[in-house]
Amino acid sequence: MTQGAAKTYLQTAIGLALAFTLSACSNNEKVIEVEPVLPESELYTNAMDKVAAGNYIPAIDDLETLEARYPFGRYSAQAQLELIYAYYRSNQAIAAKAAATRFIRLNPDHEHVDYAYYLKGLTAFEENKGTLDNYLASDKAKKDPGAMRDSFSDFNTLIQRYPQSQYAADAKARMIYLRNLLAEHEIHVAQYYVSREAWLAAANRAQYILENYQLTPSVKPALKILVIAYTELGLIDNANNAQRVLDENFSVAEQPNDTPESQPESWFDKLTFGVFKDNESD
Repeated sequence: MTQGAAKTYLQTAIGLALAFTLSACSNNEKVIEVEPVLPESELYTNAMDKVAAGNYIPAIDDLETLEARYPFGRYSAQAQLELIYAYYRSNQAIAAKAAATRFIRLNPDHEHVDYAYYLKGLTAFEENKGTLDNYLASDKAKKDPGAMRDSFSDFNTLIQRYPQSQYAADAKARMIYLRNLLAEHEIHVAQYYVSREAWLAAANRAQYILENYQLTPSVKPALKILVIAYTELGLIDNANNAQRVLDENFSVAEQPNDTPESQPESWFDKLTFGVFKDNESD
């Protein structure tokens, strides 16, 4: 075989081997099917149908897809609001609050921005309840008050900026409930100081309650703690003043009555305008 013939044979062999390799790779490749991009209106309709049916996780997938593919579309802003709600209903508190914060930042003048504030506050409100509250009578006032304060702040922003909002009345009732819980949390802290005989700290915490949480059920125990703490500190005049205020405002003992209709309205019912009492009776 001449040198030229050998070279030609080698080139032919390499070409056949390469063709065989490419053919084998082509036969082994999996065909990747690309999902068709649904129109914006169809994506939104699908998501809303799932929300209405309570299928929040699949709805979230559709809403996130819609937001990614049509960020400036016709349904973009509404889809963001629905996404907050779907996160909230699927117990994804962090995602719900983040989505609400983002919507408020990007759409400060939107006609339904009050709804974003409401959902943000409602998410923190429900977060404070805890996962076992439906089954156990847990004392929410002993928990970390961070979620309570966040919820109170969001509801307060709502009613201050949008007093005519359809969500303002419910937000106000929840704020009263949260305020009572926050005051009760301070009572637990003050009682802890009493148990440790840290009288000055107990007195300061009780005084804080009187200054910041007036007209809450925690005022009475706060006054009692003041009397004890001031007495232990040797501040007899202060203790006597606290006792006088206690006697003047809480001297009438509740009379027992077996007739439900004639029982006096509780402090809690008065402070929440009976909103939660009505809900419990449904």
